[in-house]
Amino acid sequence: MAVAAAPGALGALQAGRARLVAACCTRLGPGWRLSGSWAAGRLGPALGAHSWMPAAGGPAQRRGYSSEGKTEDELRVRHLEEENRGIVVLGINRAYGKNSLSKSLIKMLSKAVDALKSDKKVRTIIIRSEVPGIFCAANLPVPTIAAIDGLALGGGLELALACDIRVAASSAKMGLVETKLAIIPGGGGTQRLPRAIGMSLAKELIFSARVLDGQEAKAVGLISHVLEQNPEGDAAYRKALDLAREFLPQGPVAMRVAKLAINQGMEVDLVTGLAIEEACYAQTISTKDRLEGLLAFKEKRPPRFKGE
Repeated sequence: MAVAAAPGALGALQAGRARLVAACCTRLGPGWRLSGSWAAGRLGPALGAHSWMPAAGGPAQRRGYSSEGKTEDELRVRHLEEENRGIVVLGINRAYGKNSLSKSLIKMLSKAVDALKSDKKVRTIIIRSEVPGIFCAANLPVPTIAAIDGLALGGGLELALACDIRVAASSAKMGLVETKLAIIPGGGGTQRLPRAIGMSLAKELIFSARVLDGQEAKAVGLISHVLEQNPEGDAAYRKALDLAREFLPQGPVAMRVAKLAINQGMEVDLVTGLAIEEACYAQTISTKDRLEGLLAFKEKRPPRFKGE
């Protein structure tokens, strides 16, 4: 009866949504973020405020942040070329520390993330381990894929949970095991795991500190794809690369805005989420890429998107 008694409710709702869109997203800027409460980082207090940010009092260390992939680097940033142009691989290479997230490594990741955020040539980012048998982004505007070919325990799994998509080898091992040390997951694990697999199962895994293999992780929805490990030990990375290649032909502006709409919309009710979608959709209409997509469709040829 409440609906029948309020014939102007739909109009009021539409007007309210229009005001919401105007107030919260007059224009998506270079960072592709909505203003207001939606603009807050979704990394969670621990990961956002501590693990990813450079230490106060000085810039992040530059050691290890290199696109040349020096053997001593703890973080290798590789911009792939030719048919893989637009794909960036962040390779964690801290063998002596079993890829544990040290302060220096976190600074390097933060530095790399900040640089990649503003690089419009970047289409997809793969995070992998370059240490055999161990995995161990981030609030990035482009799709991110975690390739888990070995161990991803504690902070390693929290890093993977911060990615959009996770793929793993069947022999991989992953879990939030912090309760064994009388602490809790403090890098976003208590927030992202329930969002990924549901509250009840997330509690069970965290309370028990249970470790899952790739098949078990796929069964509970923790990862999207599981592969039999190959002799080279990089089955998950190869699958991640295949996925990244699927993303490459799509409009880069649309990819960024779609990710924003999904991430922000999942944090609010459906009506507000639809308003966010409307605001994000509006940002794609005036782009040169949209016109190029229409022209390419008419001319029956692959589009040549420029991210504009």
